[in-house]
Amino acid sequence: MHLHDLWFILIAVLWTGYFFLEGFDFGIGILTRLLARGTTERRVLINTIGPVWDGNEVWLLTAGGATFAAFPDWYATLFSGFYLPLLIILVCLIVRGVAFEYRAKRTEERWQRNWEQAIFWTSLLPAFLWGVAFANIVHGVDIDAQKNYTGTFWDLLSPYAILGGLTTLVLFTFHGAVFAALKTVGDIRTRARALALQLGLGAAVLAAVFLIWTQAHSGDAWSLAALVVAVAALLGALAANQAGREGWAFGLSGATIAATVAMLFLALFPDVMPSTLDPAWSLTVENSASSPYTLKVMTVVALVFTPIVLLYQAWTYWVFRKRIGVQHIPAAAQHR
Repeated sequence: MHLHDLWFILIAVLWTGYFFLEGFDFGIGILTRLLARGTTERRVLINTIGPVWDGNEVWLLTAGGATFAAFPDWYATLFSGFYLPLLIILVCLIVRGVAFEYRAKRTEERWQRNWEQAIFWTSLLPAFLWGVAFANIVHGVDIDAQKNYTGTFWDLLSPYAILGGLTTLVLFTFHGAVFAALKTVGDIRTRARALALQLGLGAAVLAAVFLIWTQAHSGDAWSLAALVVAVAALLGALAANQAGREGWAFGLSGATIAATVAMLFLALFPDVMPSTLDPAWSLTVENSASSPYTLKVMTVVALVFTPIVLLYQAWTYWVFRKRIGVQHIPAAAQHR
């Protein structure tokens, strides 16, 4: 295996980790309007991800940095061609982080309500736009011989891309509902399980159409295997949710996301951005990669620091593993 193939796999793993972890973050943010009844329950939902949401975003920074270092041409074409949707995502992530931190700084109802609205919209928009972006990457976009994207923003909103966005939006919200059921107690836990069933059924329909469309367009035997795993994991998550096995449901909903991301990268390889103008102009793992020396240095650094980061993040989740409910919110803080 060449180092550029290895780094394609590592970047796929980083995106998988990001969508697995940030997926339920986005889901919780969306559920602050769909599930929570009142300020106290919204506080409970926000507290379920309070200690971990910023650590989850490190996976995005690492994936972006690894793409820049390992495949600079891919990074340049992607971020210049998808400039507007990626800018919207970046702004959303910034505002979302500020909203988490500033919501409780003042007790006025209007202040808190505005920040809660910001949390909702800045969770919903990235959950949708990430699906749009990856659908376009896999399906192909207008790239010329100079490796430049020649289309417009509206060209990115094809029916296939919109379906991809709806799939990630509903799938992440389902993932968040399962996480909410896993991390809460009381009435909100029961309602989260009931809502997870509805969201899971919707995700199953959208994901089935999107993944079958992807397989028909650019899939192979490996991507088909990932498709089967994704469907089986989603069905297993629904069954576990109905049985009240919330840990299993969360693990399987995460496996659904992981298998979906794996299928997209398997359908993409060896391209990193296919050209719809001429297949010869497509960016591949070979023609867009950095020098072998750069990839060697990156590999050594990754081998040293990746286990440290994983151990630290695992420890964080272990420390904050207990469930919470409205009874854990002090009366004096229920309006904060």
